[in-house]
Amino acid sequence: MTINLTELAFKMPAWTWNVLVIIFSVILGFAIRAILLPIVRQQAKSGNAYSVIRSIIRHLNKILSVFIPLLVFNALLPFTRFTVQTHALVEKITEILITLAFAIVVIRFIRIFEDYLYHRFDINKENNLRERKIRTQIEFIRKLLITLIVIVTIAIVLLSFENMRKIGAGLLTGVGVGGIIIGFAAQKSLGNLLAGLQIAFTQPIRMDDVLIVEGEWGKVEEINLTYVVVSIWDKRRLVLPINYFIEKPFQNWTRTTAEILGTVFLYVDFTIPVDKLRGKLTELLESNVLWDGKVNVLQVTDFKEKTMELRCLMSCRNSGHAFDLRCYVREHMIAYINENFPNALSQTRISMAPPITPEGTNSAPEIV
Repeated sequence: MTINLTELAFKMPAWTWNVLVIIFSVILGFAIRAILLPIVRQQAKSGNAYSVIRSIIRHLNKILSVFIPLLVFNALLPFTRFTVQTHALVEKITEILITLAFAIVVIRFIRIFEDYLYHRFDINKENNLRERKIRTQIEFIRKLLITLIVIVTIAIVLLSFENMRKIGAGLLTGVGVGGIIIGFAAQKSLGNLLAGLQIAFTQPIRMDDVLIVEGEWGKVEEINLTYVVVSIWDKRRLVLPINYFIEKPFQNWTRTTAEILGTVFLYVDFTIPVDKLRGKLTELLESNVLWDGKVNVLQVTDFKEKTMELRCLMSCRNSGHAFDLRCYVREHMIAYINENFPNALSQTRISMAPPITPEGTNSAPEIV
């Protein structure tokens, strides 16, 4: 077969044969992909939302359209009729393209493995503390691995050139001074990277944690190598350097559990019957699915000069439920007081019977 191909190659112009080899490589590569893809898709047919085969198809479908033809062309490269210089150039380009494509394939396999771990540790459930811990580590490790793959790939491509190796050898004499300069220049970035490693494994914050940071309420949306993105409740995004969460204080409402206590303060007159308000609070909580059934307390927590402070305390499964339940209780408690005890809301008393002064004259009404 090799002899026949060689004879056929020398019977036609070189450029024609080379074009045919390239076309044949592309067609054969796409044919292999076209044969394998339906077989793999057949295996992926299932009623489940997640499938390893489906994840492989989604992540590798496009890159294999390039990677397989490149491998076929590289295998057929000895059969081409390029000149020595052109053959060396084409071989070098093919080698670089295969290296880049292979790096992308490795990155895609990392994403496939990440999909599997995301399915294995599903964050969309009520008590997801363990899942959020693992996802935080997965996110950081995946980004770190991809960064390392990109750096190594670029290094391999550059070192494949003879001139680059010579330049590198010439720069070795100044590597000590250069290392010191780079260390000083990159100390901020290195500090962020080390802070990222610390956060990934000690986990003062995790993915989907609820935070109060810089006076804003939000959830951790992204943890990158050097910064964290917090999604604020009104759809804004707060971007903070990752070492912020190592150096500065902040509130984490879901550090150990998503459960949280909600509070509602009422300021009413001293004459209001507290027991009836306590019974109304119990009624409101029992009729609302946001209450988890654990904490139901109404207490007199303070006296002001003209008002009495009541605190309604209730427990919820998470901070989102707590916010909605607090609004619900606040609205219905005020409506209940307005309807049943309208005179018991905060008010200013005026005594209309003025006291008699020693001189026998009436003074102005006294504000009590």
